[in-house]
Amino acid sequence: MIADTVSGKVNGVGQGGVASFRGIPYAASPIGELRFAPPAPHPGWAGVREATQAGPAVPQPASRLERVMGTRVPDWDEDGCLTVNVHAPRHAFDGDAPRPVLLWWHGGGFSSGSGGWDWYDGARLAELGDIVVVTANYRLGPLGYLYLPELGAANLGAQDQAAVLRWVRDNIASFGGDPRTVTVGGQSAGAFSSLSLALDPETSGLVTRVLLESGPFGLPPRDPANAAETAAEFLRLLDVPADANVLRALPVEQLLSAYGRLSRPGRVDPPMFPVLGGPGVPRPWAQALADGALEGKSLMLGTTRDEVTAFLAFDPDIRDLTAARAIDLLTGQLGDRAHDVYREHAARLPQATPGQVFTAIQTDALFRDGTLSLADHHAAGANPTYVYQFDFQPAEDELGLGATHCAELPFLFTTFDAYPDSPMLGRPTAADRELGRAFATAVAEFVSTGSVQDWLPYAPKTPARVRHFG
Repeated sequence: MIADTVSGKVNGVGQGGVASFRGIPYAASPIGELRFAPPAPHPGWAGVREATQAGPAVPQPASRLERVMGTRVPDWDEDGCLTVNVHAPRHAFDGDAPRPVLLWWHGGGFSSGSGGWDWYDGARLAELGDIVVVTANYRLGPLGYLYLPELGAANLGAQDQAAVLRWVRDNIASFGGDPRTVTVGGQSAGAFSSLSLALDPETSGLVTRVLLESGPFGLPPRDPANAAETAAEFLRLLDVPADANVLRALPVEQLLSAYGRLSRPGRVDPPMFPVLGGPGVPRPWAQALADGALEGKSLMLGTTRDEVTAFLAFDPDIRDLTAARAIDLLTGQLGDRAHDVYREHAARLPQATPGQVFTAIQTDALFRDGTLSLADHHAAGANPTYVYQFDFQPAEDELGLGATHCAELPFLFTTFDAYPDSPMLGRPTAADRELGRAFATAVAEFVSTGSVQDWLPYAPKTPARVRHFG
């Protein structure tokens, strides 16, 4: 099946009732002079380009969550990594009414992941919901978020994402999609990115609806001064000056190695992520929300029940915490509220160890509190708002992960078989697969209509309106 894009024709492959087009370039390869530069237009191609295989991932280290999600064979290459993947119902090409579009961003702490991985294959979701699903790569780690604005390097990954959104605007009609009905959505770093796209005046007008899965909204966009300090430390580790030509000449493996030495064990936040005031994040989220940037857009958002176990379950210092030490750590984070917050969570989790109580507090602080605050604000303005909590945990949960970060992903995309060794999933049963169908159906219906049947919209401060899956 052939579709036209502004850069040339592409040939996809049929999968049942879906046509999939993989590895379509949306920008020129970010190599040579284009490394540490904003995305540049792709020069295009003659004839018909085969779009049957996903392009390479963006250069990256191994994921911090491999012990939770499962391992992946490295498949990255800086050359040719800026690509999109489009999955559309076959009958969308018959000239019928265009289908709503979901542009979905992978997570990975702005350090790892790829929209082309089979974990996020959108074919089944596209067929289930009669929607067009788009996934994409964006630059990660130092290639995407090194903050050297004097060299033109600022939020390059966010600039890639804006370029993808504009690519959807200009091309998705050729795949049977409706550029006037676009949901931006994603998980974790992808949720952070989706909210930023919806709030940024440069891209907000291209966004109709917003889907935020496990958004780390307890981590606001990075302070420029802190980002500059991290950039300076990165250059010290590389032993190079802040010179674009020097940085462009270094092997990418050397950049990744230095980035790895910036990481801090036990921390959820990555060394580099979007910086406030840079492209894509021109103002604080709170100010953008107060200014009404999200008004009129339907919103679906939620968390897993036990988000932070993915990051802390393997940390011996957390496992061995005493109550006194947990409160001491929390005091540095919460101040005078630390003791009361610990006591409240301990009462709610009477069988939990101090380490587990501490982890539950971090789940609230980093994920749930910000999600509910955003939902409260949006619903208070009479905007359609749907809030969920994903409660699934595997029957055999030897690691004590519970319903951990990323647990909903196999259910959303019906890609259970892509996670053969994943502790967060285990061995899915028929009931688990039916849960996936229910979750995916709700998401697809939201993408299509901005609402969900048999799901009461959220009302501020109303936990009973949170829908639980699992």
